Amino acid sequence: MDTERLVQVVLPGIVAPEGLEIRHGAVPRAGRGQVLIAMEASGVSFAEQQMRRGRYYDQPPFPFVPGYDLVGRVRATGEGVDPGLAGQRVAALMKVGGWASHVTVDAADAVPVPDGLTAAEAETVVVNGITAWQLLHRRARVRAGQRILVHGASGGVGSVLVQLARAAGVQVIGTASARHHDALRELGATPVDYRTEDVAARVRELAPGGVDAVFDHVGGRSVIDSWHLLAPGGTLVAYGSASTRDDTGSKQWPVLKILARTWLWNTLPNGRRAHFYNIWAGRALGRDRFRARLRSDLAQVFAAVARGDVTARIAARLPLARAAEALRLAESGTVSGKIVLIP
Repeated sequence: MDTERLVQVVLPGIVAPEGLEIRHGAVPRAGRGQVLIAMEASGVSFAEQQMRRGRYYDQPPFPFVPGYDLVGRVRATGEGVDPGLAGQRVAALMKVGGWASHVTVDAADAVPVPDGLTAAEAETVVVNGITAWQLLHRRARVRAGQRILVHGASGGVGSVLVQLARAAGVQVIGTASARHHDALRELGATPVDYRTEDVAARVRELAPGGVDAVFDHVGGRSVIDSWHLLAPGGTLVAYGSASTRDDTGSKQWPVLKILARTWLWNTLPNGRRAHFYNIWAGRALGRDRFRARLRSDLAQVFAAVARGDVTARIAARLPLARAAEALRLAESGTVSGKIVLIP
C-alpha cells in the first residue's frame, strides 16, 4: 500500500463536465472506527449532474470530491474495528467522496456485498437500489395486485423500481422515451412516451380508477399531475426535481415547493397521501437505526439481484480519470443503465 497513490476527481465549482480536475495525493489512513476501502466501482448518479451546476439542495461548498456511493475491498482497519474485515468487499453510501481510488468510511457504514456479485453489478444498485426499495416498500407500502406509475422508468432508480415492483406482483405503467419502450415491455411494464403522449390522459385510459401509487422524480408541474392520477387511498412519493436541473436561482426552492404541496395535500380528507422522499431523512430516527435500516434494505436489494429479480444494468465502464466523459455521457440521456467508474 505504501507505493500506492490516492487518485481523486474534484469538482472545483460550477463547471462543464470537462472542468472536473484529477488530484493525486497520499493514501489516507483508517482512523478510529474506520475502514480504508480501495474503490473497485463508483457510479454516476443524477445527484452529480445537479451538483456540478450547484443545484443539489444540500451539497457541500466547492471544491469537493463527488461520488454518491462506491463498492470496494477493505484494505485496512482502524483502531476498534474487527481486523477480519480486511479483504472483504463492501458497499458504502456516502453522498460525496466516492470518486476516489481510496476512501475512508466509518466501519458501521460499510455494508457487506454477497459473494457472486461483481463490484460493478453491486454498484448499480447501491443508491439506486436503496432508493427504489424504500420508495416502494417503506413509503408507498405497495401490495401484490396494485397498479403504480413510475416516471423515468428507464432511469437508474426507475428501472430498479419497475423490477422490484414486478417481483412483488405489482402492475407497472412507466414513462420513458420511445427508444426504451421495448426494454420496459421486457421488464413487464406498460410504457408511455412522455415526449409525444399526454401522460395524464394515457394513464387515465390505462387506469380509469387511478393508480395506487405514483413515483415522481420530475418535480414542477409533474407532481400536481401525479397527485390527480391517484386512486382513492393512493400514495404519491416525490423524490426529486429533475425538471429544474438547468434552472437558475435558489436550489432549495423547487424542493420547498414540493414539501409545501405535500403538506397541503395531506390535510385533505380524501384518503390519499403525499410524501417527499430523501434518502438521508431517515437519520432523524437516530444514526444507529438509520444504519440498520440501510443495511437491511440494501441486503434485500442484493438478494433480489442474486435471485434474478433485478438485473444489474451497466451502461458503460470508464476509468476514474475519464470521469468527465462519464458525466457527459450520463447527462446525454442516451444510455440505459448505470455508468460505472472503475480505478
